[in-house]
This record gives sequence, structure tokens and C-alpha cells, in this order.
Amino acid sequence: MRDSNTDLFDPRTAMDSDSSPGSTPTVSSCDFGFAFNDSNFSDRVLRIEIMAGSQDSRSEGEGCTSIADWARHRKRRREDIKKENGADIVACPEEQILNCNQPDVDDVVACENEDEEVVAMIEESASGDEAEVGNNSAWNMDCSTVVRIKTLHISSPILAAKSPFFYKLFSNGMRESEQRHVTLRINASEEAALMELLNFMYSNTLSTSTAPGLLDVLMAADKFEVASCMRHCSRLLRNLPMTPESALLYLELPSSVLMAEAVQPLTDAAKQYLAGRYKDITKFQEEVMALPLAGIEAVLSSDDLQVASEDAVYDFVLKWARAQYPKLEERREILGTRLGRFIRFPYMTCRKLKKVLTCNDFDHDLASKAVLEALFFKAEAPHRQRSLAAEDSALTNRRFVERAYKYRPVKVVEFELPRQQCVVYLDLKREECINLFPSGRVYSQAFHLGGQGFFLSAHCNMDQQSSIHCFGLFLGMQEKGSVTFAVDYEFAARSKPTEEYISKYKGNYTFTGGKAVGYRNLFAIPWTSFVAEDSLYFINGILHLRAELTIRH
Repeated sequence: MRDSNTDLFDPRTAMDSDSSPGSTPTVSSCDFGFAFNDSNFSDRVLRIEIMAGSQDSRSEGEGCTSIADWARHRKRRREDIKKENGADIVACPEEQILNCNQPDVDDVVACENEDEEVVAMIEESASGDEAEVGNNSAWNMDCSTVVRIKTLHISSPILAAKSPFFYKLFSNGMRESEQRHVTLRINASEEAALMELLNFMYSNTLSTSTAPGLLDVLMAADKFEVASCMRHCSRLLRNLPMTPESALLYLELPSSVLMAEAVQPLTDAAKQYLAGRYKDITKFQEEVMALPLAGIEAVLSSDDLQVASEDAVYDFVLKWARAQYPKLEERREILGTRLGRFIRFPYMTCRKLKKVLTCNDFDHDLASKAVLEALFFKAEAPHRQRSLAAEDSALTNRRFVERAYKYRPVKVVEFELPRQQCVVYLDLKREECINLFPSGRVYSQAFHLGGQGFFLSAHCNMDQQSSIHCFGLFLGMQEKGSVTFAVDYEFAARSKPTEEYISKYKGNYTFTGGKAVGYRNLFAIPWTSFVAEDSLYFINGILHLRAELTIRH
């Protein structure tokens, strides 16, 4: 005989309404809509006592035209429930009627404790037709006014198959579990959602299709432990157009419901939506600065942020934290436990890492650890860096995974003697190069030689002589006054079959501020040949470029 409380509700073994075509129907996937509230197919009677709400007896989703309306209405209701529950026990110490009104959202009390009695009032009498109140001092007392009563014919096997709540109610071995009449007490605001939920448990369908209505049903399904309905609501909500307001609300669901796993796909979709909408954080700076902590975490977790470099991410995180948490102690706590892990320190420049060590917003020990880890990563061989990134790719913070920076990271080797010289390595992925067509360009992070800043830029150009697209590489000097700088330079790239760096272009140039020099067709081949699958220049999907700069005397 199988365990009575595991396999029946395990989503890995009991399929719900999204069963795959051709699969064997289960109790969870079959349509028993014909039996809903039909005495011929029922073995019990469910009596629903609907209690008067504080001021508004509507369902939360009823009359709410947006997610924002729903959230405001729900917040008001939470506050009202706190006030009501504070007076319940004092007002009627004699009646002790059990209710199933769980504290709402932020006030959730776990009711899945196996030692607790079922959260319902069981009716019985000598004839089996009249009610007698149950008693359980572990649950809130409620003497609110019953405004109306609904009576439904129910099938205990169908409800028990969908819900551990009802399974426990009908099989707890107590005298009450054998009675034909069962009473649930709910608030008026929960009525519509409960009726939708009960109908779903029979038919696997819902009549409501609005986001506020679906959220009501989802919360009711969590309350009565109907995971299949939660997953169904989650799937329908994912298919509706998302807004920043709804996405932020969905991010809060795991902390608002008992069965957080059932809403995880919806939460993941909300994170993806926010990351996609705000991937250019400079374009939506005001909106992003106003996002709550969960929203900022979703944005920062993305690999596709359109930022110049990780230095820019670091600066933005500090700006947001200082605006949202003016008190230093609170800011340090948030940066240390939440936001700091989304900054990918290994891809910050050494100059910015020095500033991290002296930044008062970060705990010194945490900052030292992050900088040390970043420097060790920078010192690793490329194959080891790729290995660390692959190991880290499944994690949420992904600190060793490189973002799609506007300014691509470079590795620089500097020499002072016998001549001032630097060798710069720039790697580009095949996808990045393909996305440059027909006229795009990508820039490297700045590097320095003789106190002057330089950068590399890769272009998709139109060759002026042959009128075909081709790959070009250029060297530029950052604008800094009217200084002139004479430099010898050489461009090289790894090439098959030897995979050694092969020189492609040499030259010399006297730079002035803001000027750049290079070669429009570095490989002397058309663009289509350059990006082809059999290209000589992509090794495991990576284009390896090298630039050598020497100051001319």
C-alpha cells in the first residue's frame, strides 16, 4: 500500500491538465465536469459559509482592471484582515468556530504541519443533517457575520486526488472525516475564486481569463493546496501580455505562497521580461532607478545587458543602492548579501577594482575577497577561464560568465624596457561577428600605453575597391587634449591549421586626439567567407585577435 500523502500529489508522478498527447489519462487529467455539484455522482455535501468583508465584499479580481489595481486592493485587504483578526478572539470567546481564512500573503502561517488538525469546520448530528461546531484552539476564532451560504454536492475522491488539503480532510482517521457534511468558512472576497477552483478540480478548466482573476484563483489554489491549478494559472498568466507592474508582482509570488515551486516558471518569465525590457539601463535610467530590489536583481542577472563594461554595472549598482538605502549600514547589508553577487568583478578593469578596495559602501572583507577572486581569474589561462565560466553558468549570479559588453574585455601585456610596448588580445565570438553585418562595429575596453588611452574596434565594412562587405580592424586613441603620439602597430590573428597568430597588417601612425587607423579588409576575403562554417579564423567559435603597439622614438 503506497504512502497516503506523497505520490498522489507529486507533480512528477501525477500529471495535471497539461498532459502530453497520447499519454494515459489520470485522475488529475480527466474531465469530471459532468459530476460537478451533481448529487448522483457525489458522496458528500460541502457547505460554504461566506463571511462579510470589512468594506468591500467583492472578489479581489472583480472590478480590478489591472495588476496594479489588484495589488492595491489586496494590500488594503491584508490590512483589514489584520485589524479584524485582532478583535476576533476577544469578541466571542464562547463560540470557537473554526475558519479556513489563512492570514494573507505577507502574514502567511504554514498550515501544512502534519500535527495540526484540518482547517475546516466539520458538521455532524445524530441525524447527520444538522451542524455541530468543531473545535481547535490552534486556529483563529471567527465570529464574523455569515452573509450567505452555498451548498454543493462534492465527490471526495476527486477533490482528494487534486488536493492534500482535502485528502487530509477526508482521511485523517478522525470521526469527522466520516461525516457526509463538511463546512468551509471563507471571506466574501474569496467566493468567486473558490468556485473557480472547485470547478477546475473537476474539469481542469477556468472561465476567468484576466490577470487579476487568475491571480485570485492562484492564491485560492495555494490556500487549498491544489498545485495543478496553480501551475495552470501560472501558465495562463505567462501567456498574457506582461507589464513592469505585473512582472514585479509575479516576482513576489514565491514569498507570498506556500507552494512556491508551482509558480517558479511564472517568476522566471517575469525575470526574463524585466531583463529584456531594461537591458539598456541607460535608456530607461529613471524607470530602472525606481525598481525595487527584486526587479534590480532580475535586470542584473542578465548576460545581455547593453552596458559599456562591468565597470558601468558596478557604478550603477552603487548609484541605485545609495538612492534606495541612504543609511550606510543598510546599504552595506544589501550590497553584501544581495546585489554584490550580481556584479561580475572578474570582468572589471584593474583600475576600477582598486576603487572597490577603498569603497566605503562595501564591507572591507567582502570587497577584498571579490577583488582577489577577480585578479586570480584574470591571471588564469584562457582555457581555465572558459572552464570556470562553464561551471558557473548554471548559477544565478554567474560571476565568471562574460556579458555582451559594448566595450569588449581585453587582456594586455605591458613592457617598459627596452621599449615602451604593449600586446593586446581581443577575442570575439562568431555570433558577435555575425551580428556586425552589414555595418556594425564593436569596441574594446580601453588600454594604456605611455599614459595614453587606446582602444580597438572591429567593423563590418564595405570594401571601397571591390564593393563587398568585409571584416576590418582599427586602432584608436582616446581623445585627451591636443597631444600627438607616434606608434608602430601590428595586427595578427590565429589561423587554422596551426592555430598560431599570423601577422595580417603592419603600420605606423602619429595619433592626435580622437583619431583611429587600421585596415578595412583585414583578411582580404569577402564577409561571407570570413563568417562561413569552414572559416580559417574561427577556432571553436572564437576569433582571436592580437594588436602589438610600440611607441616610436
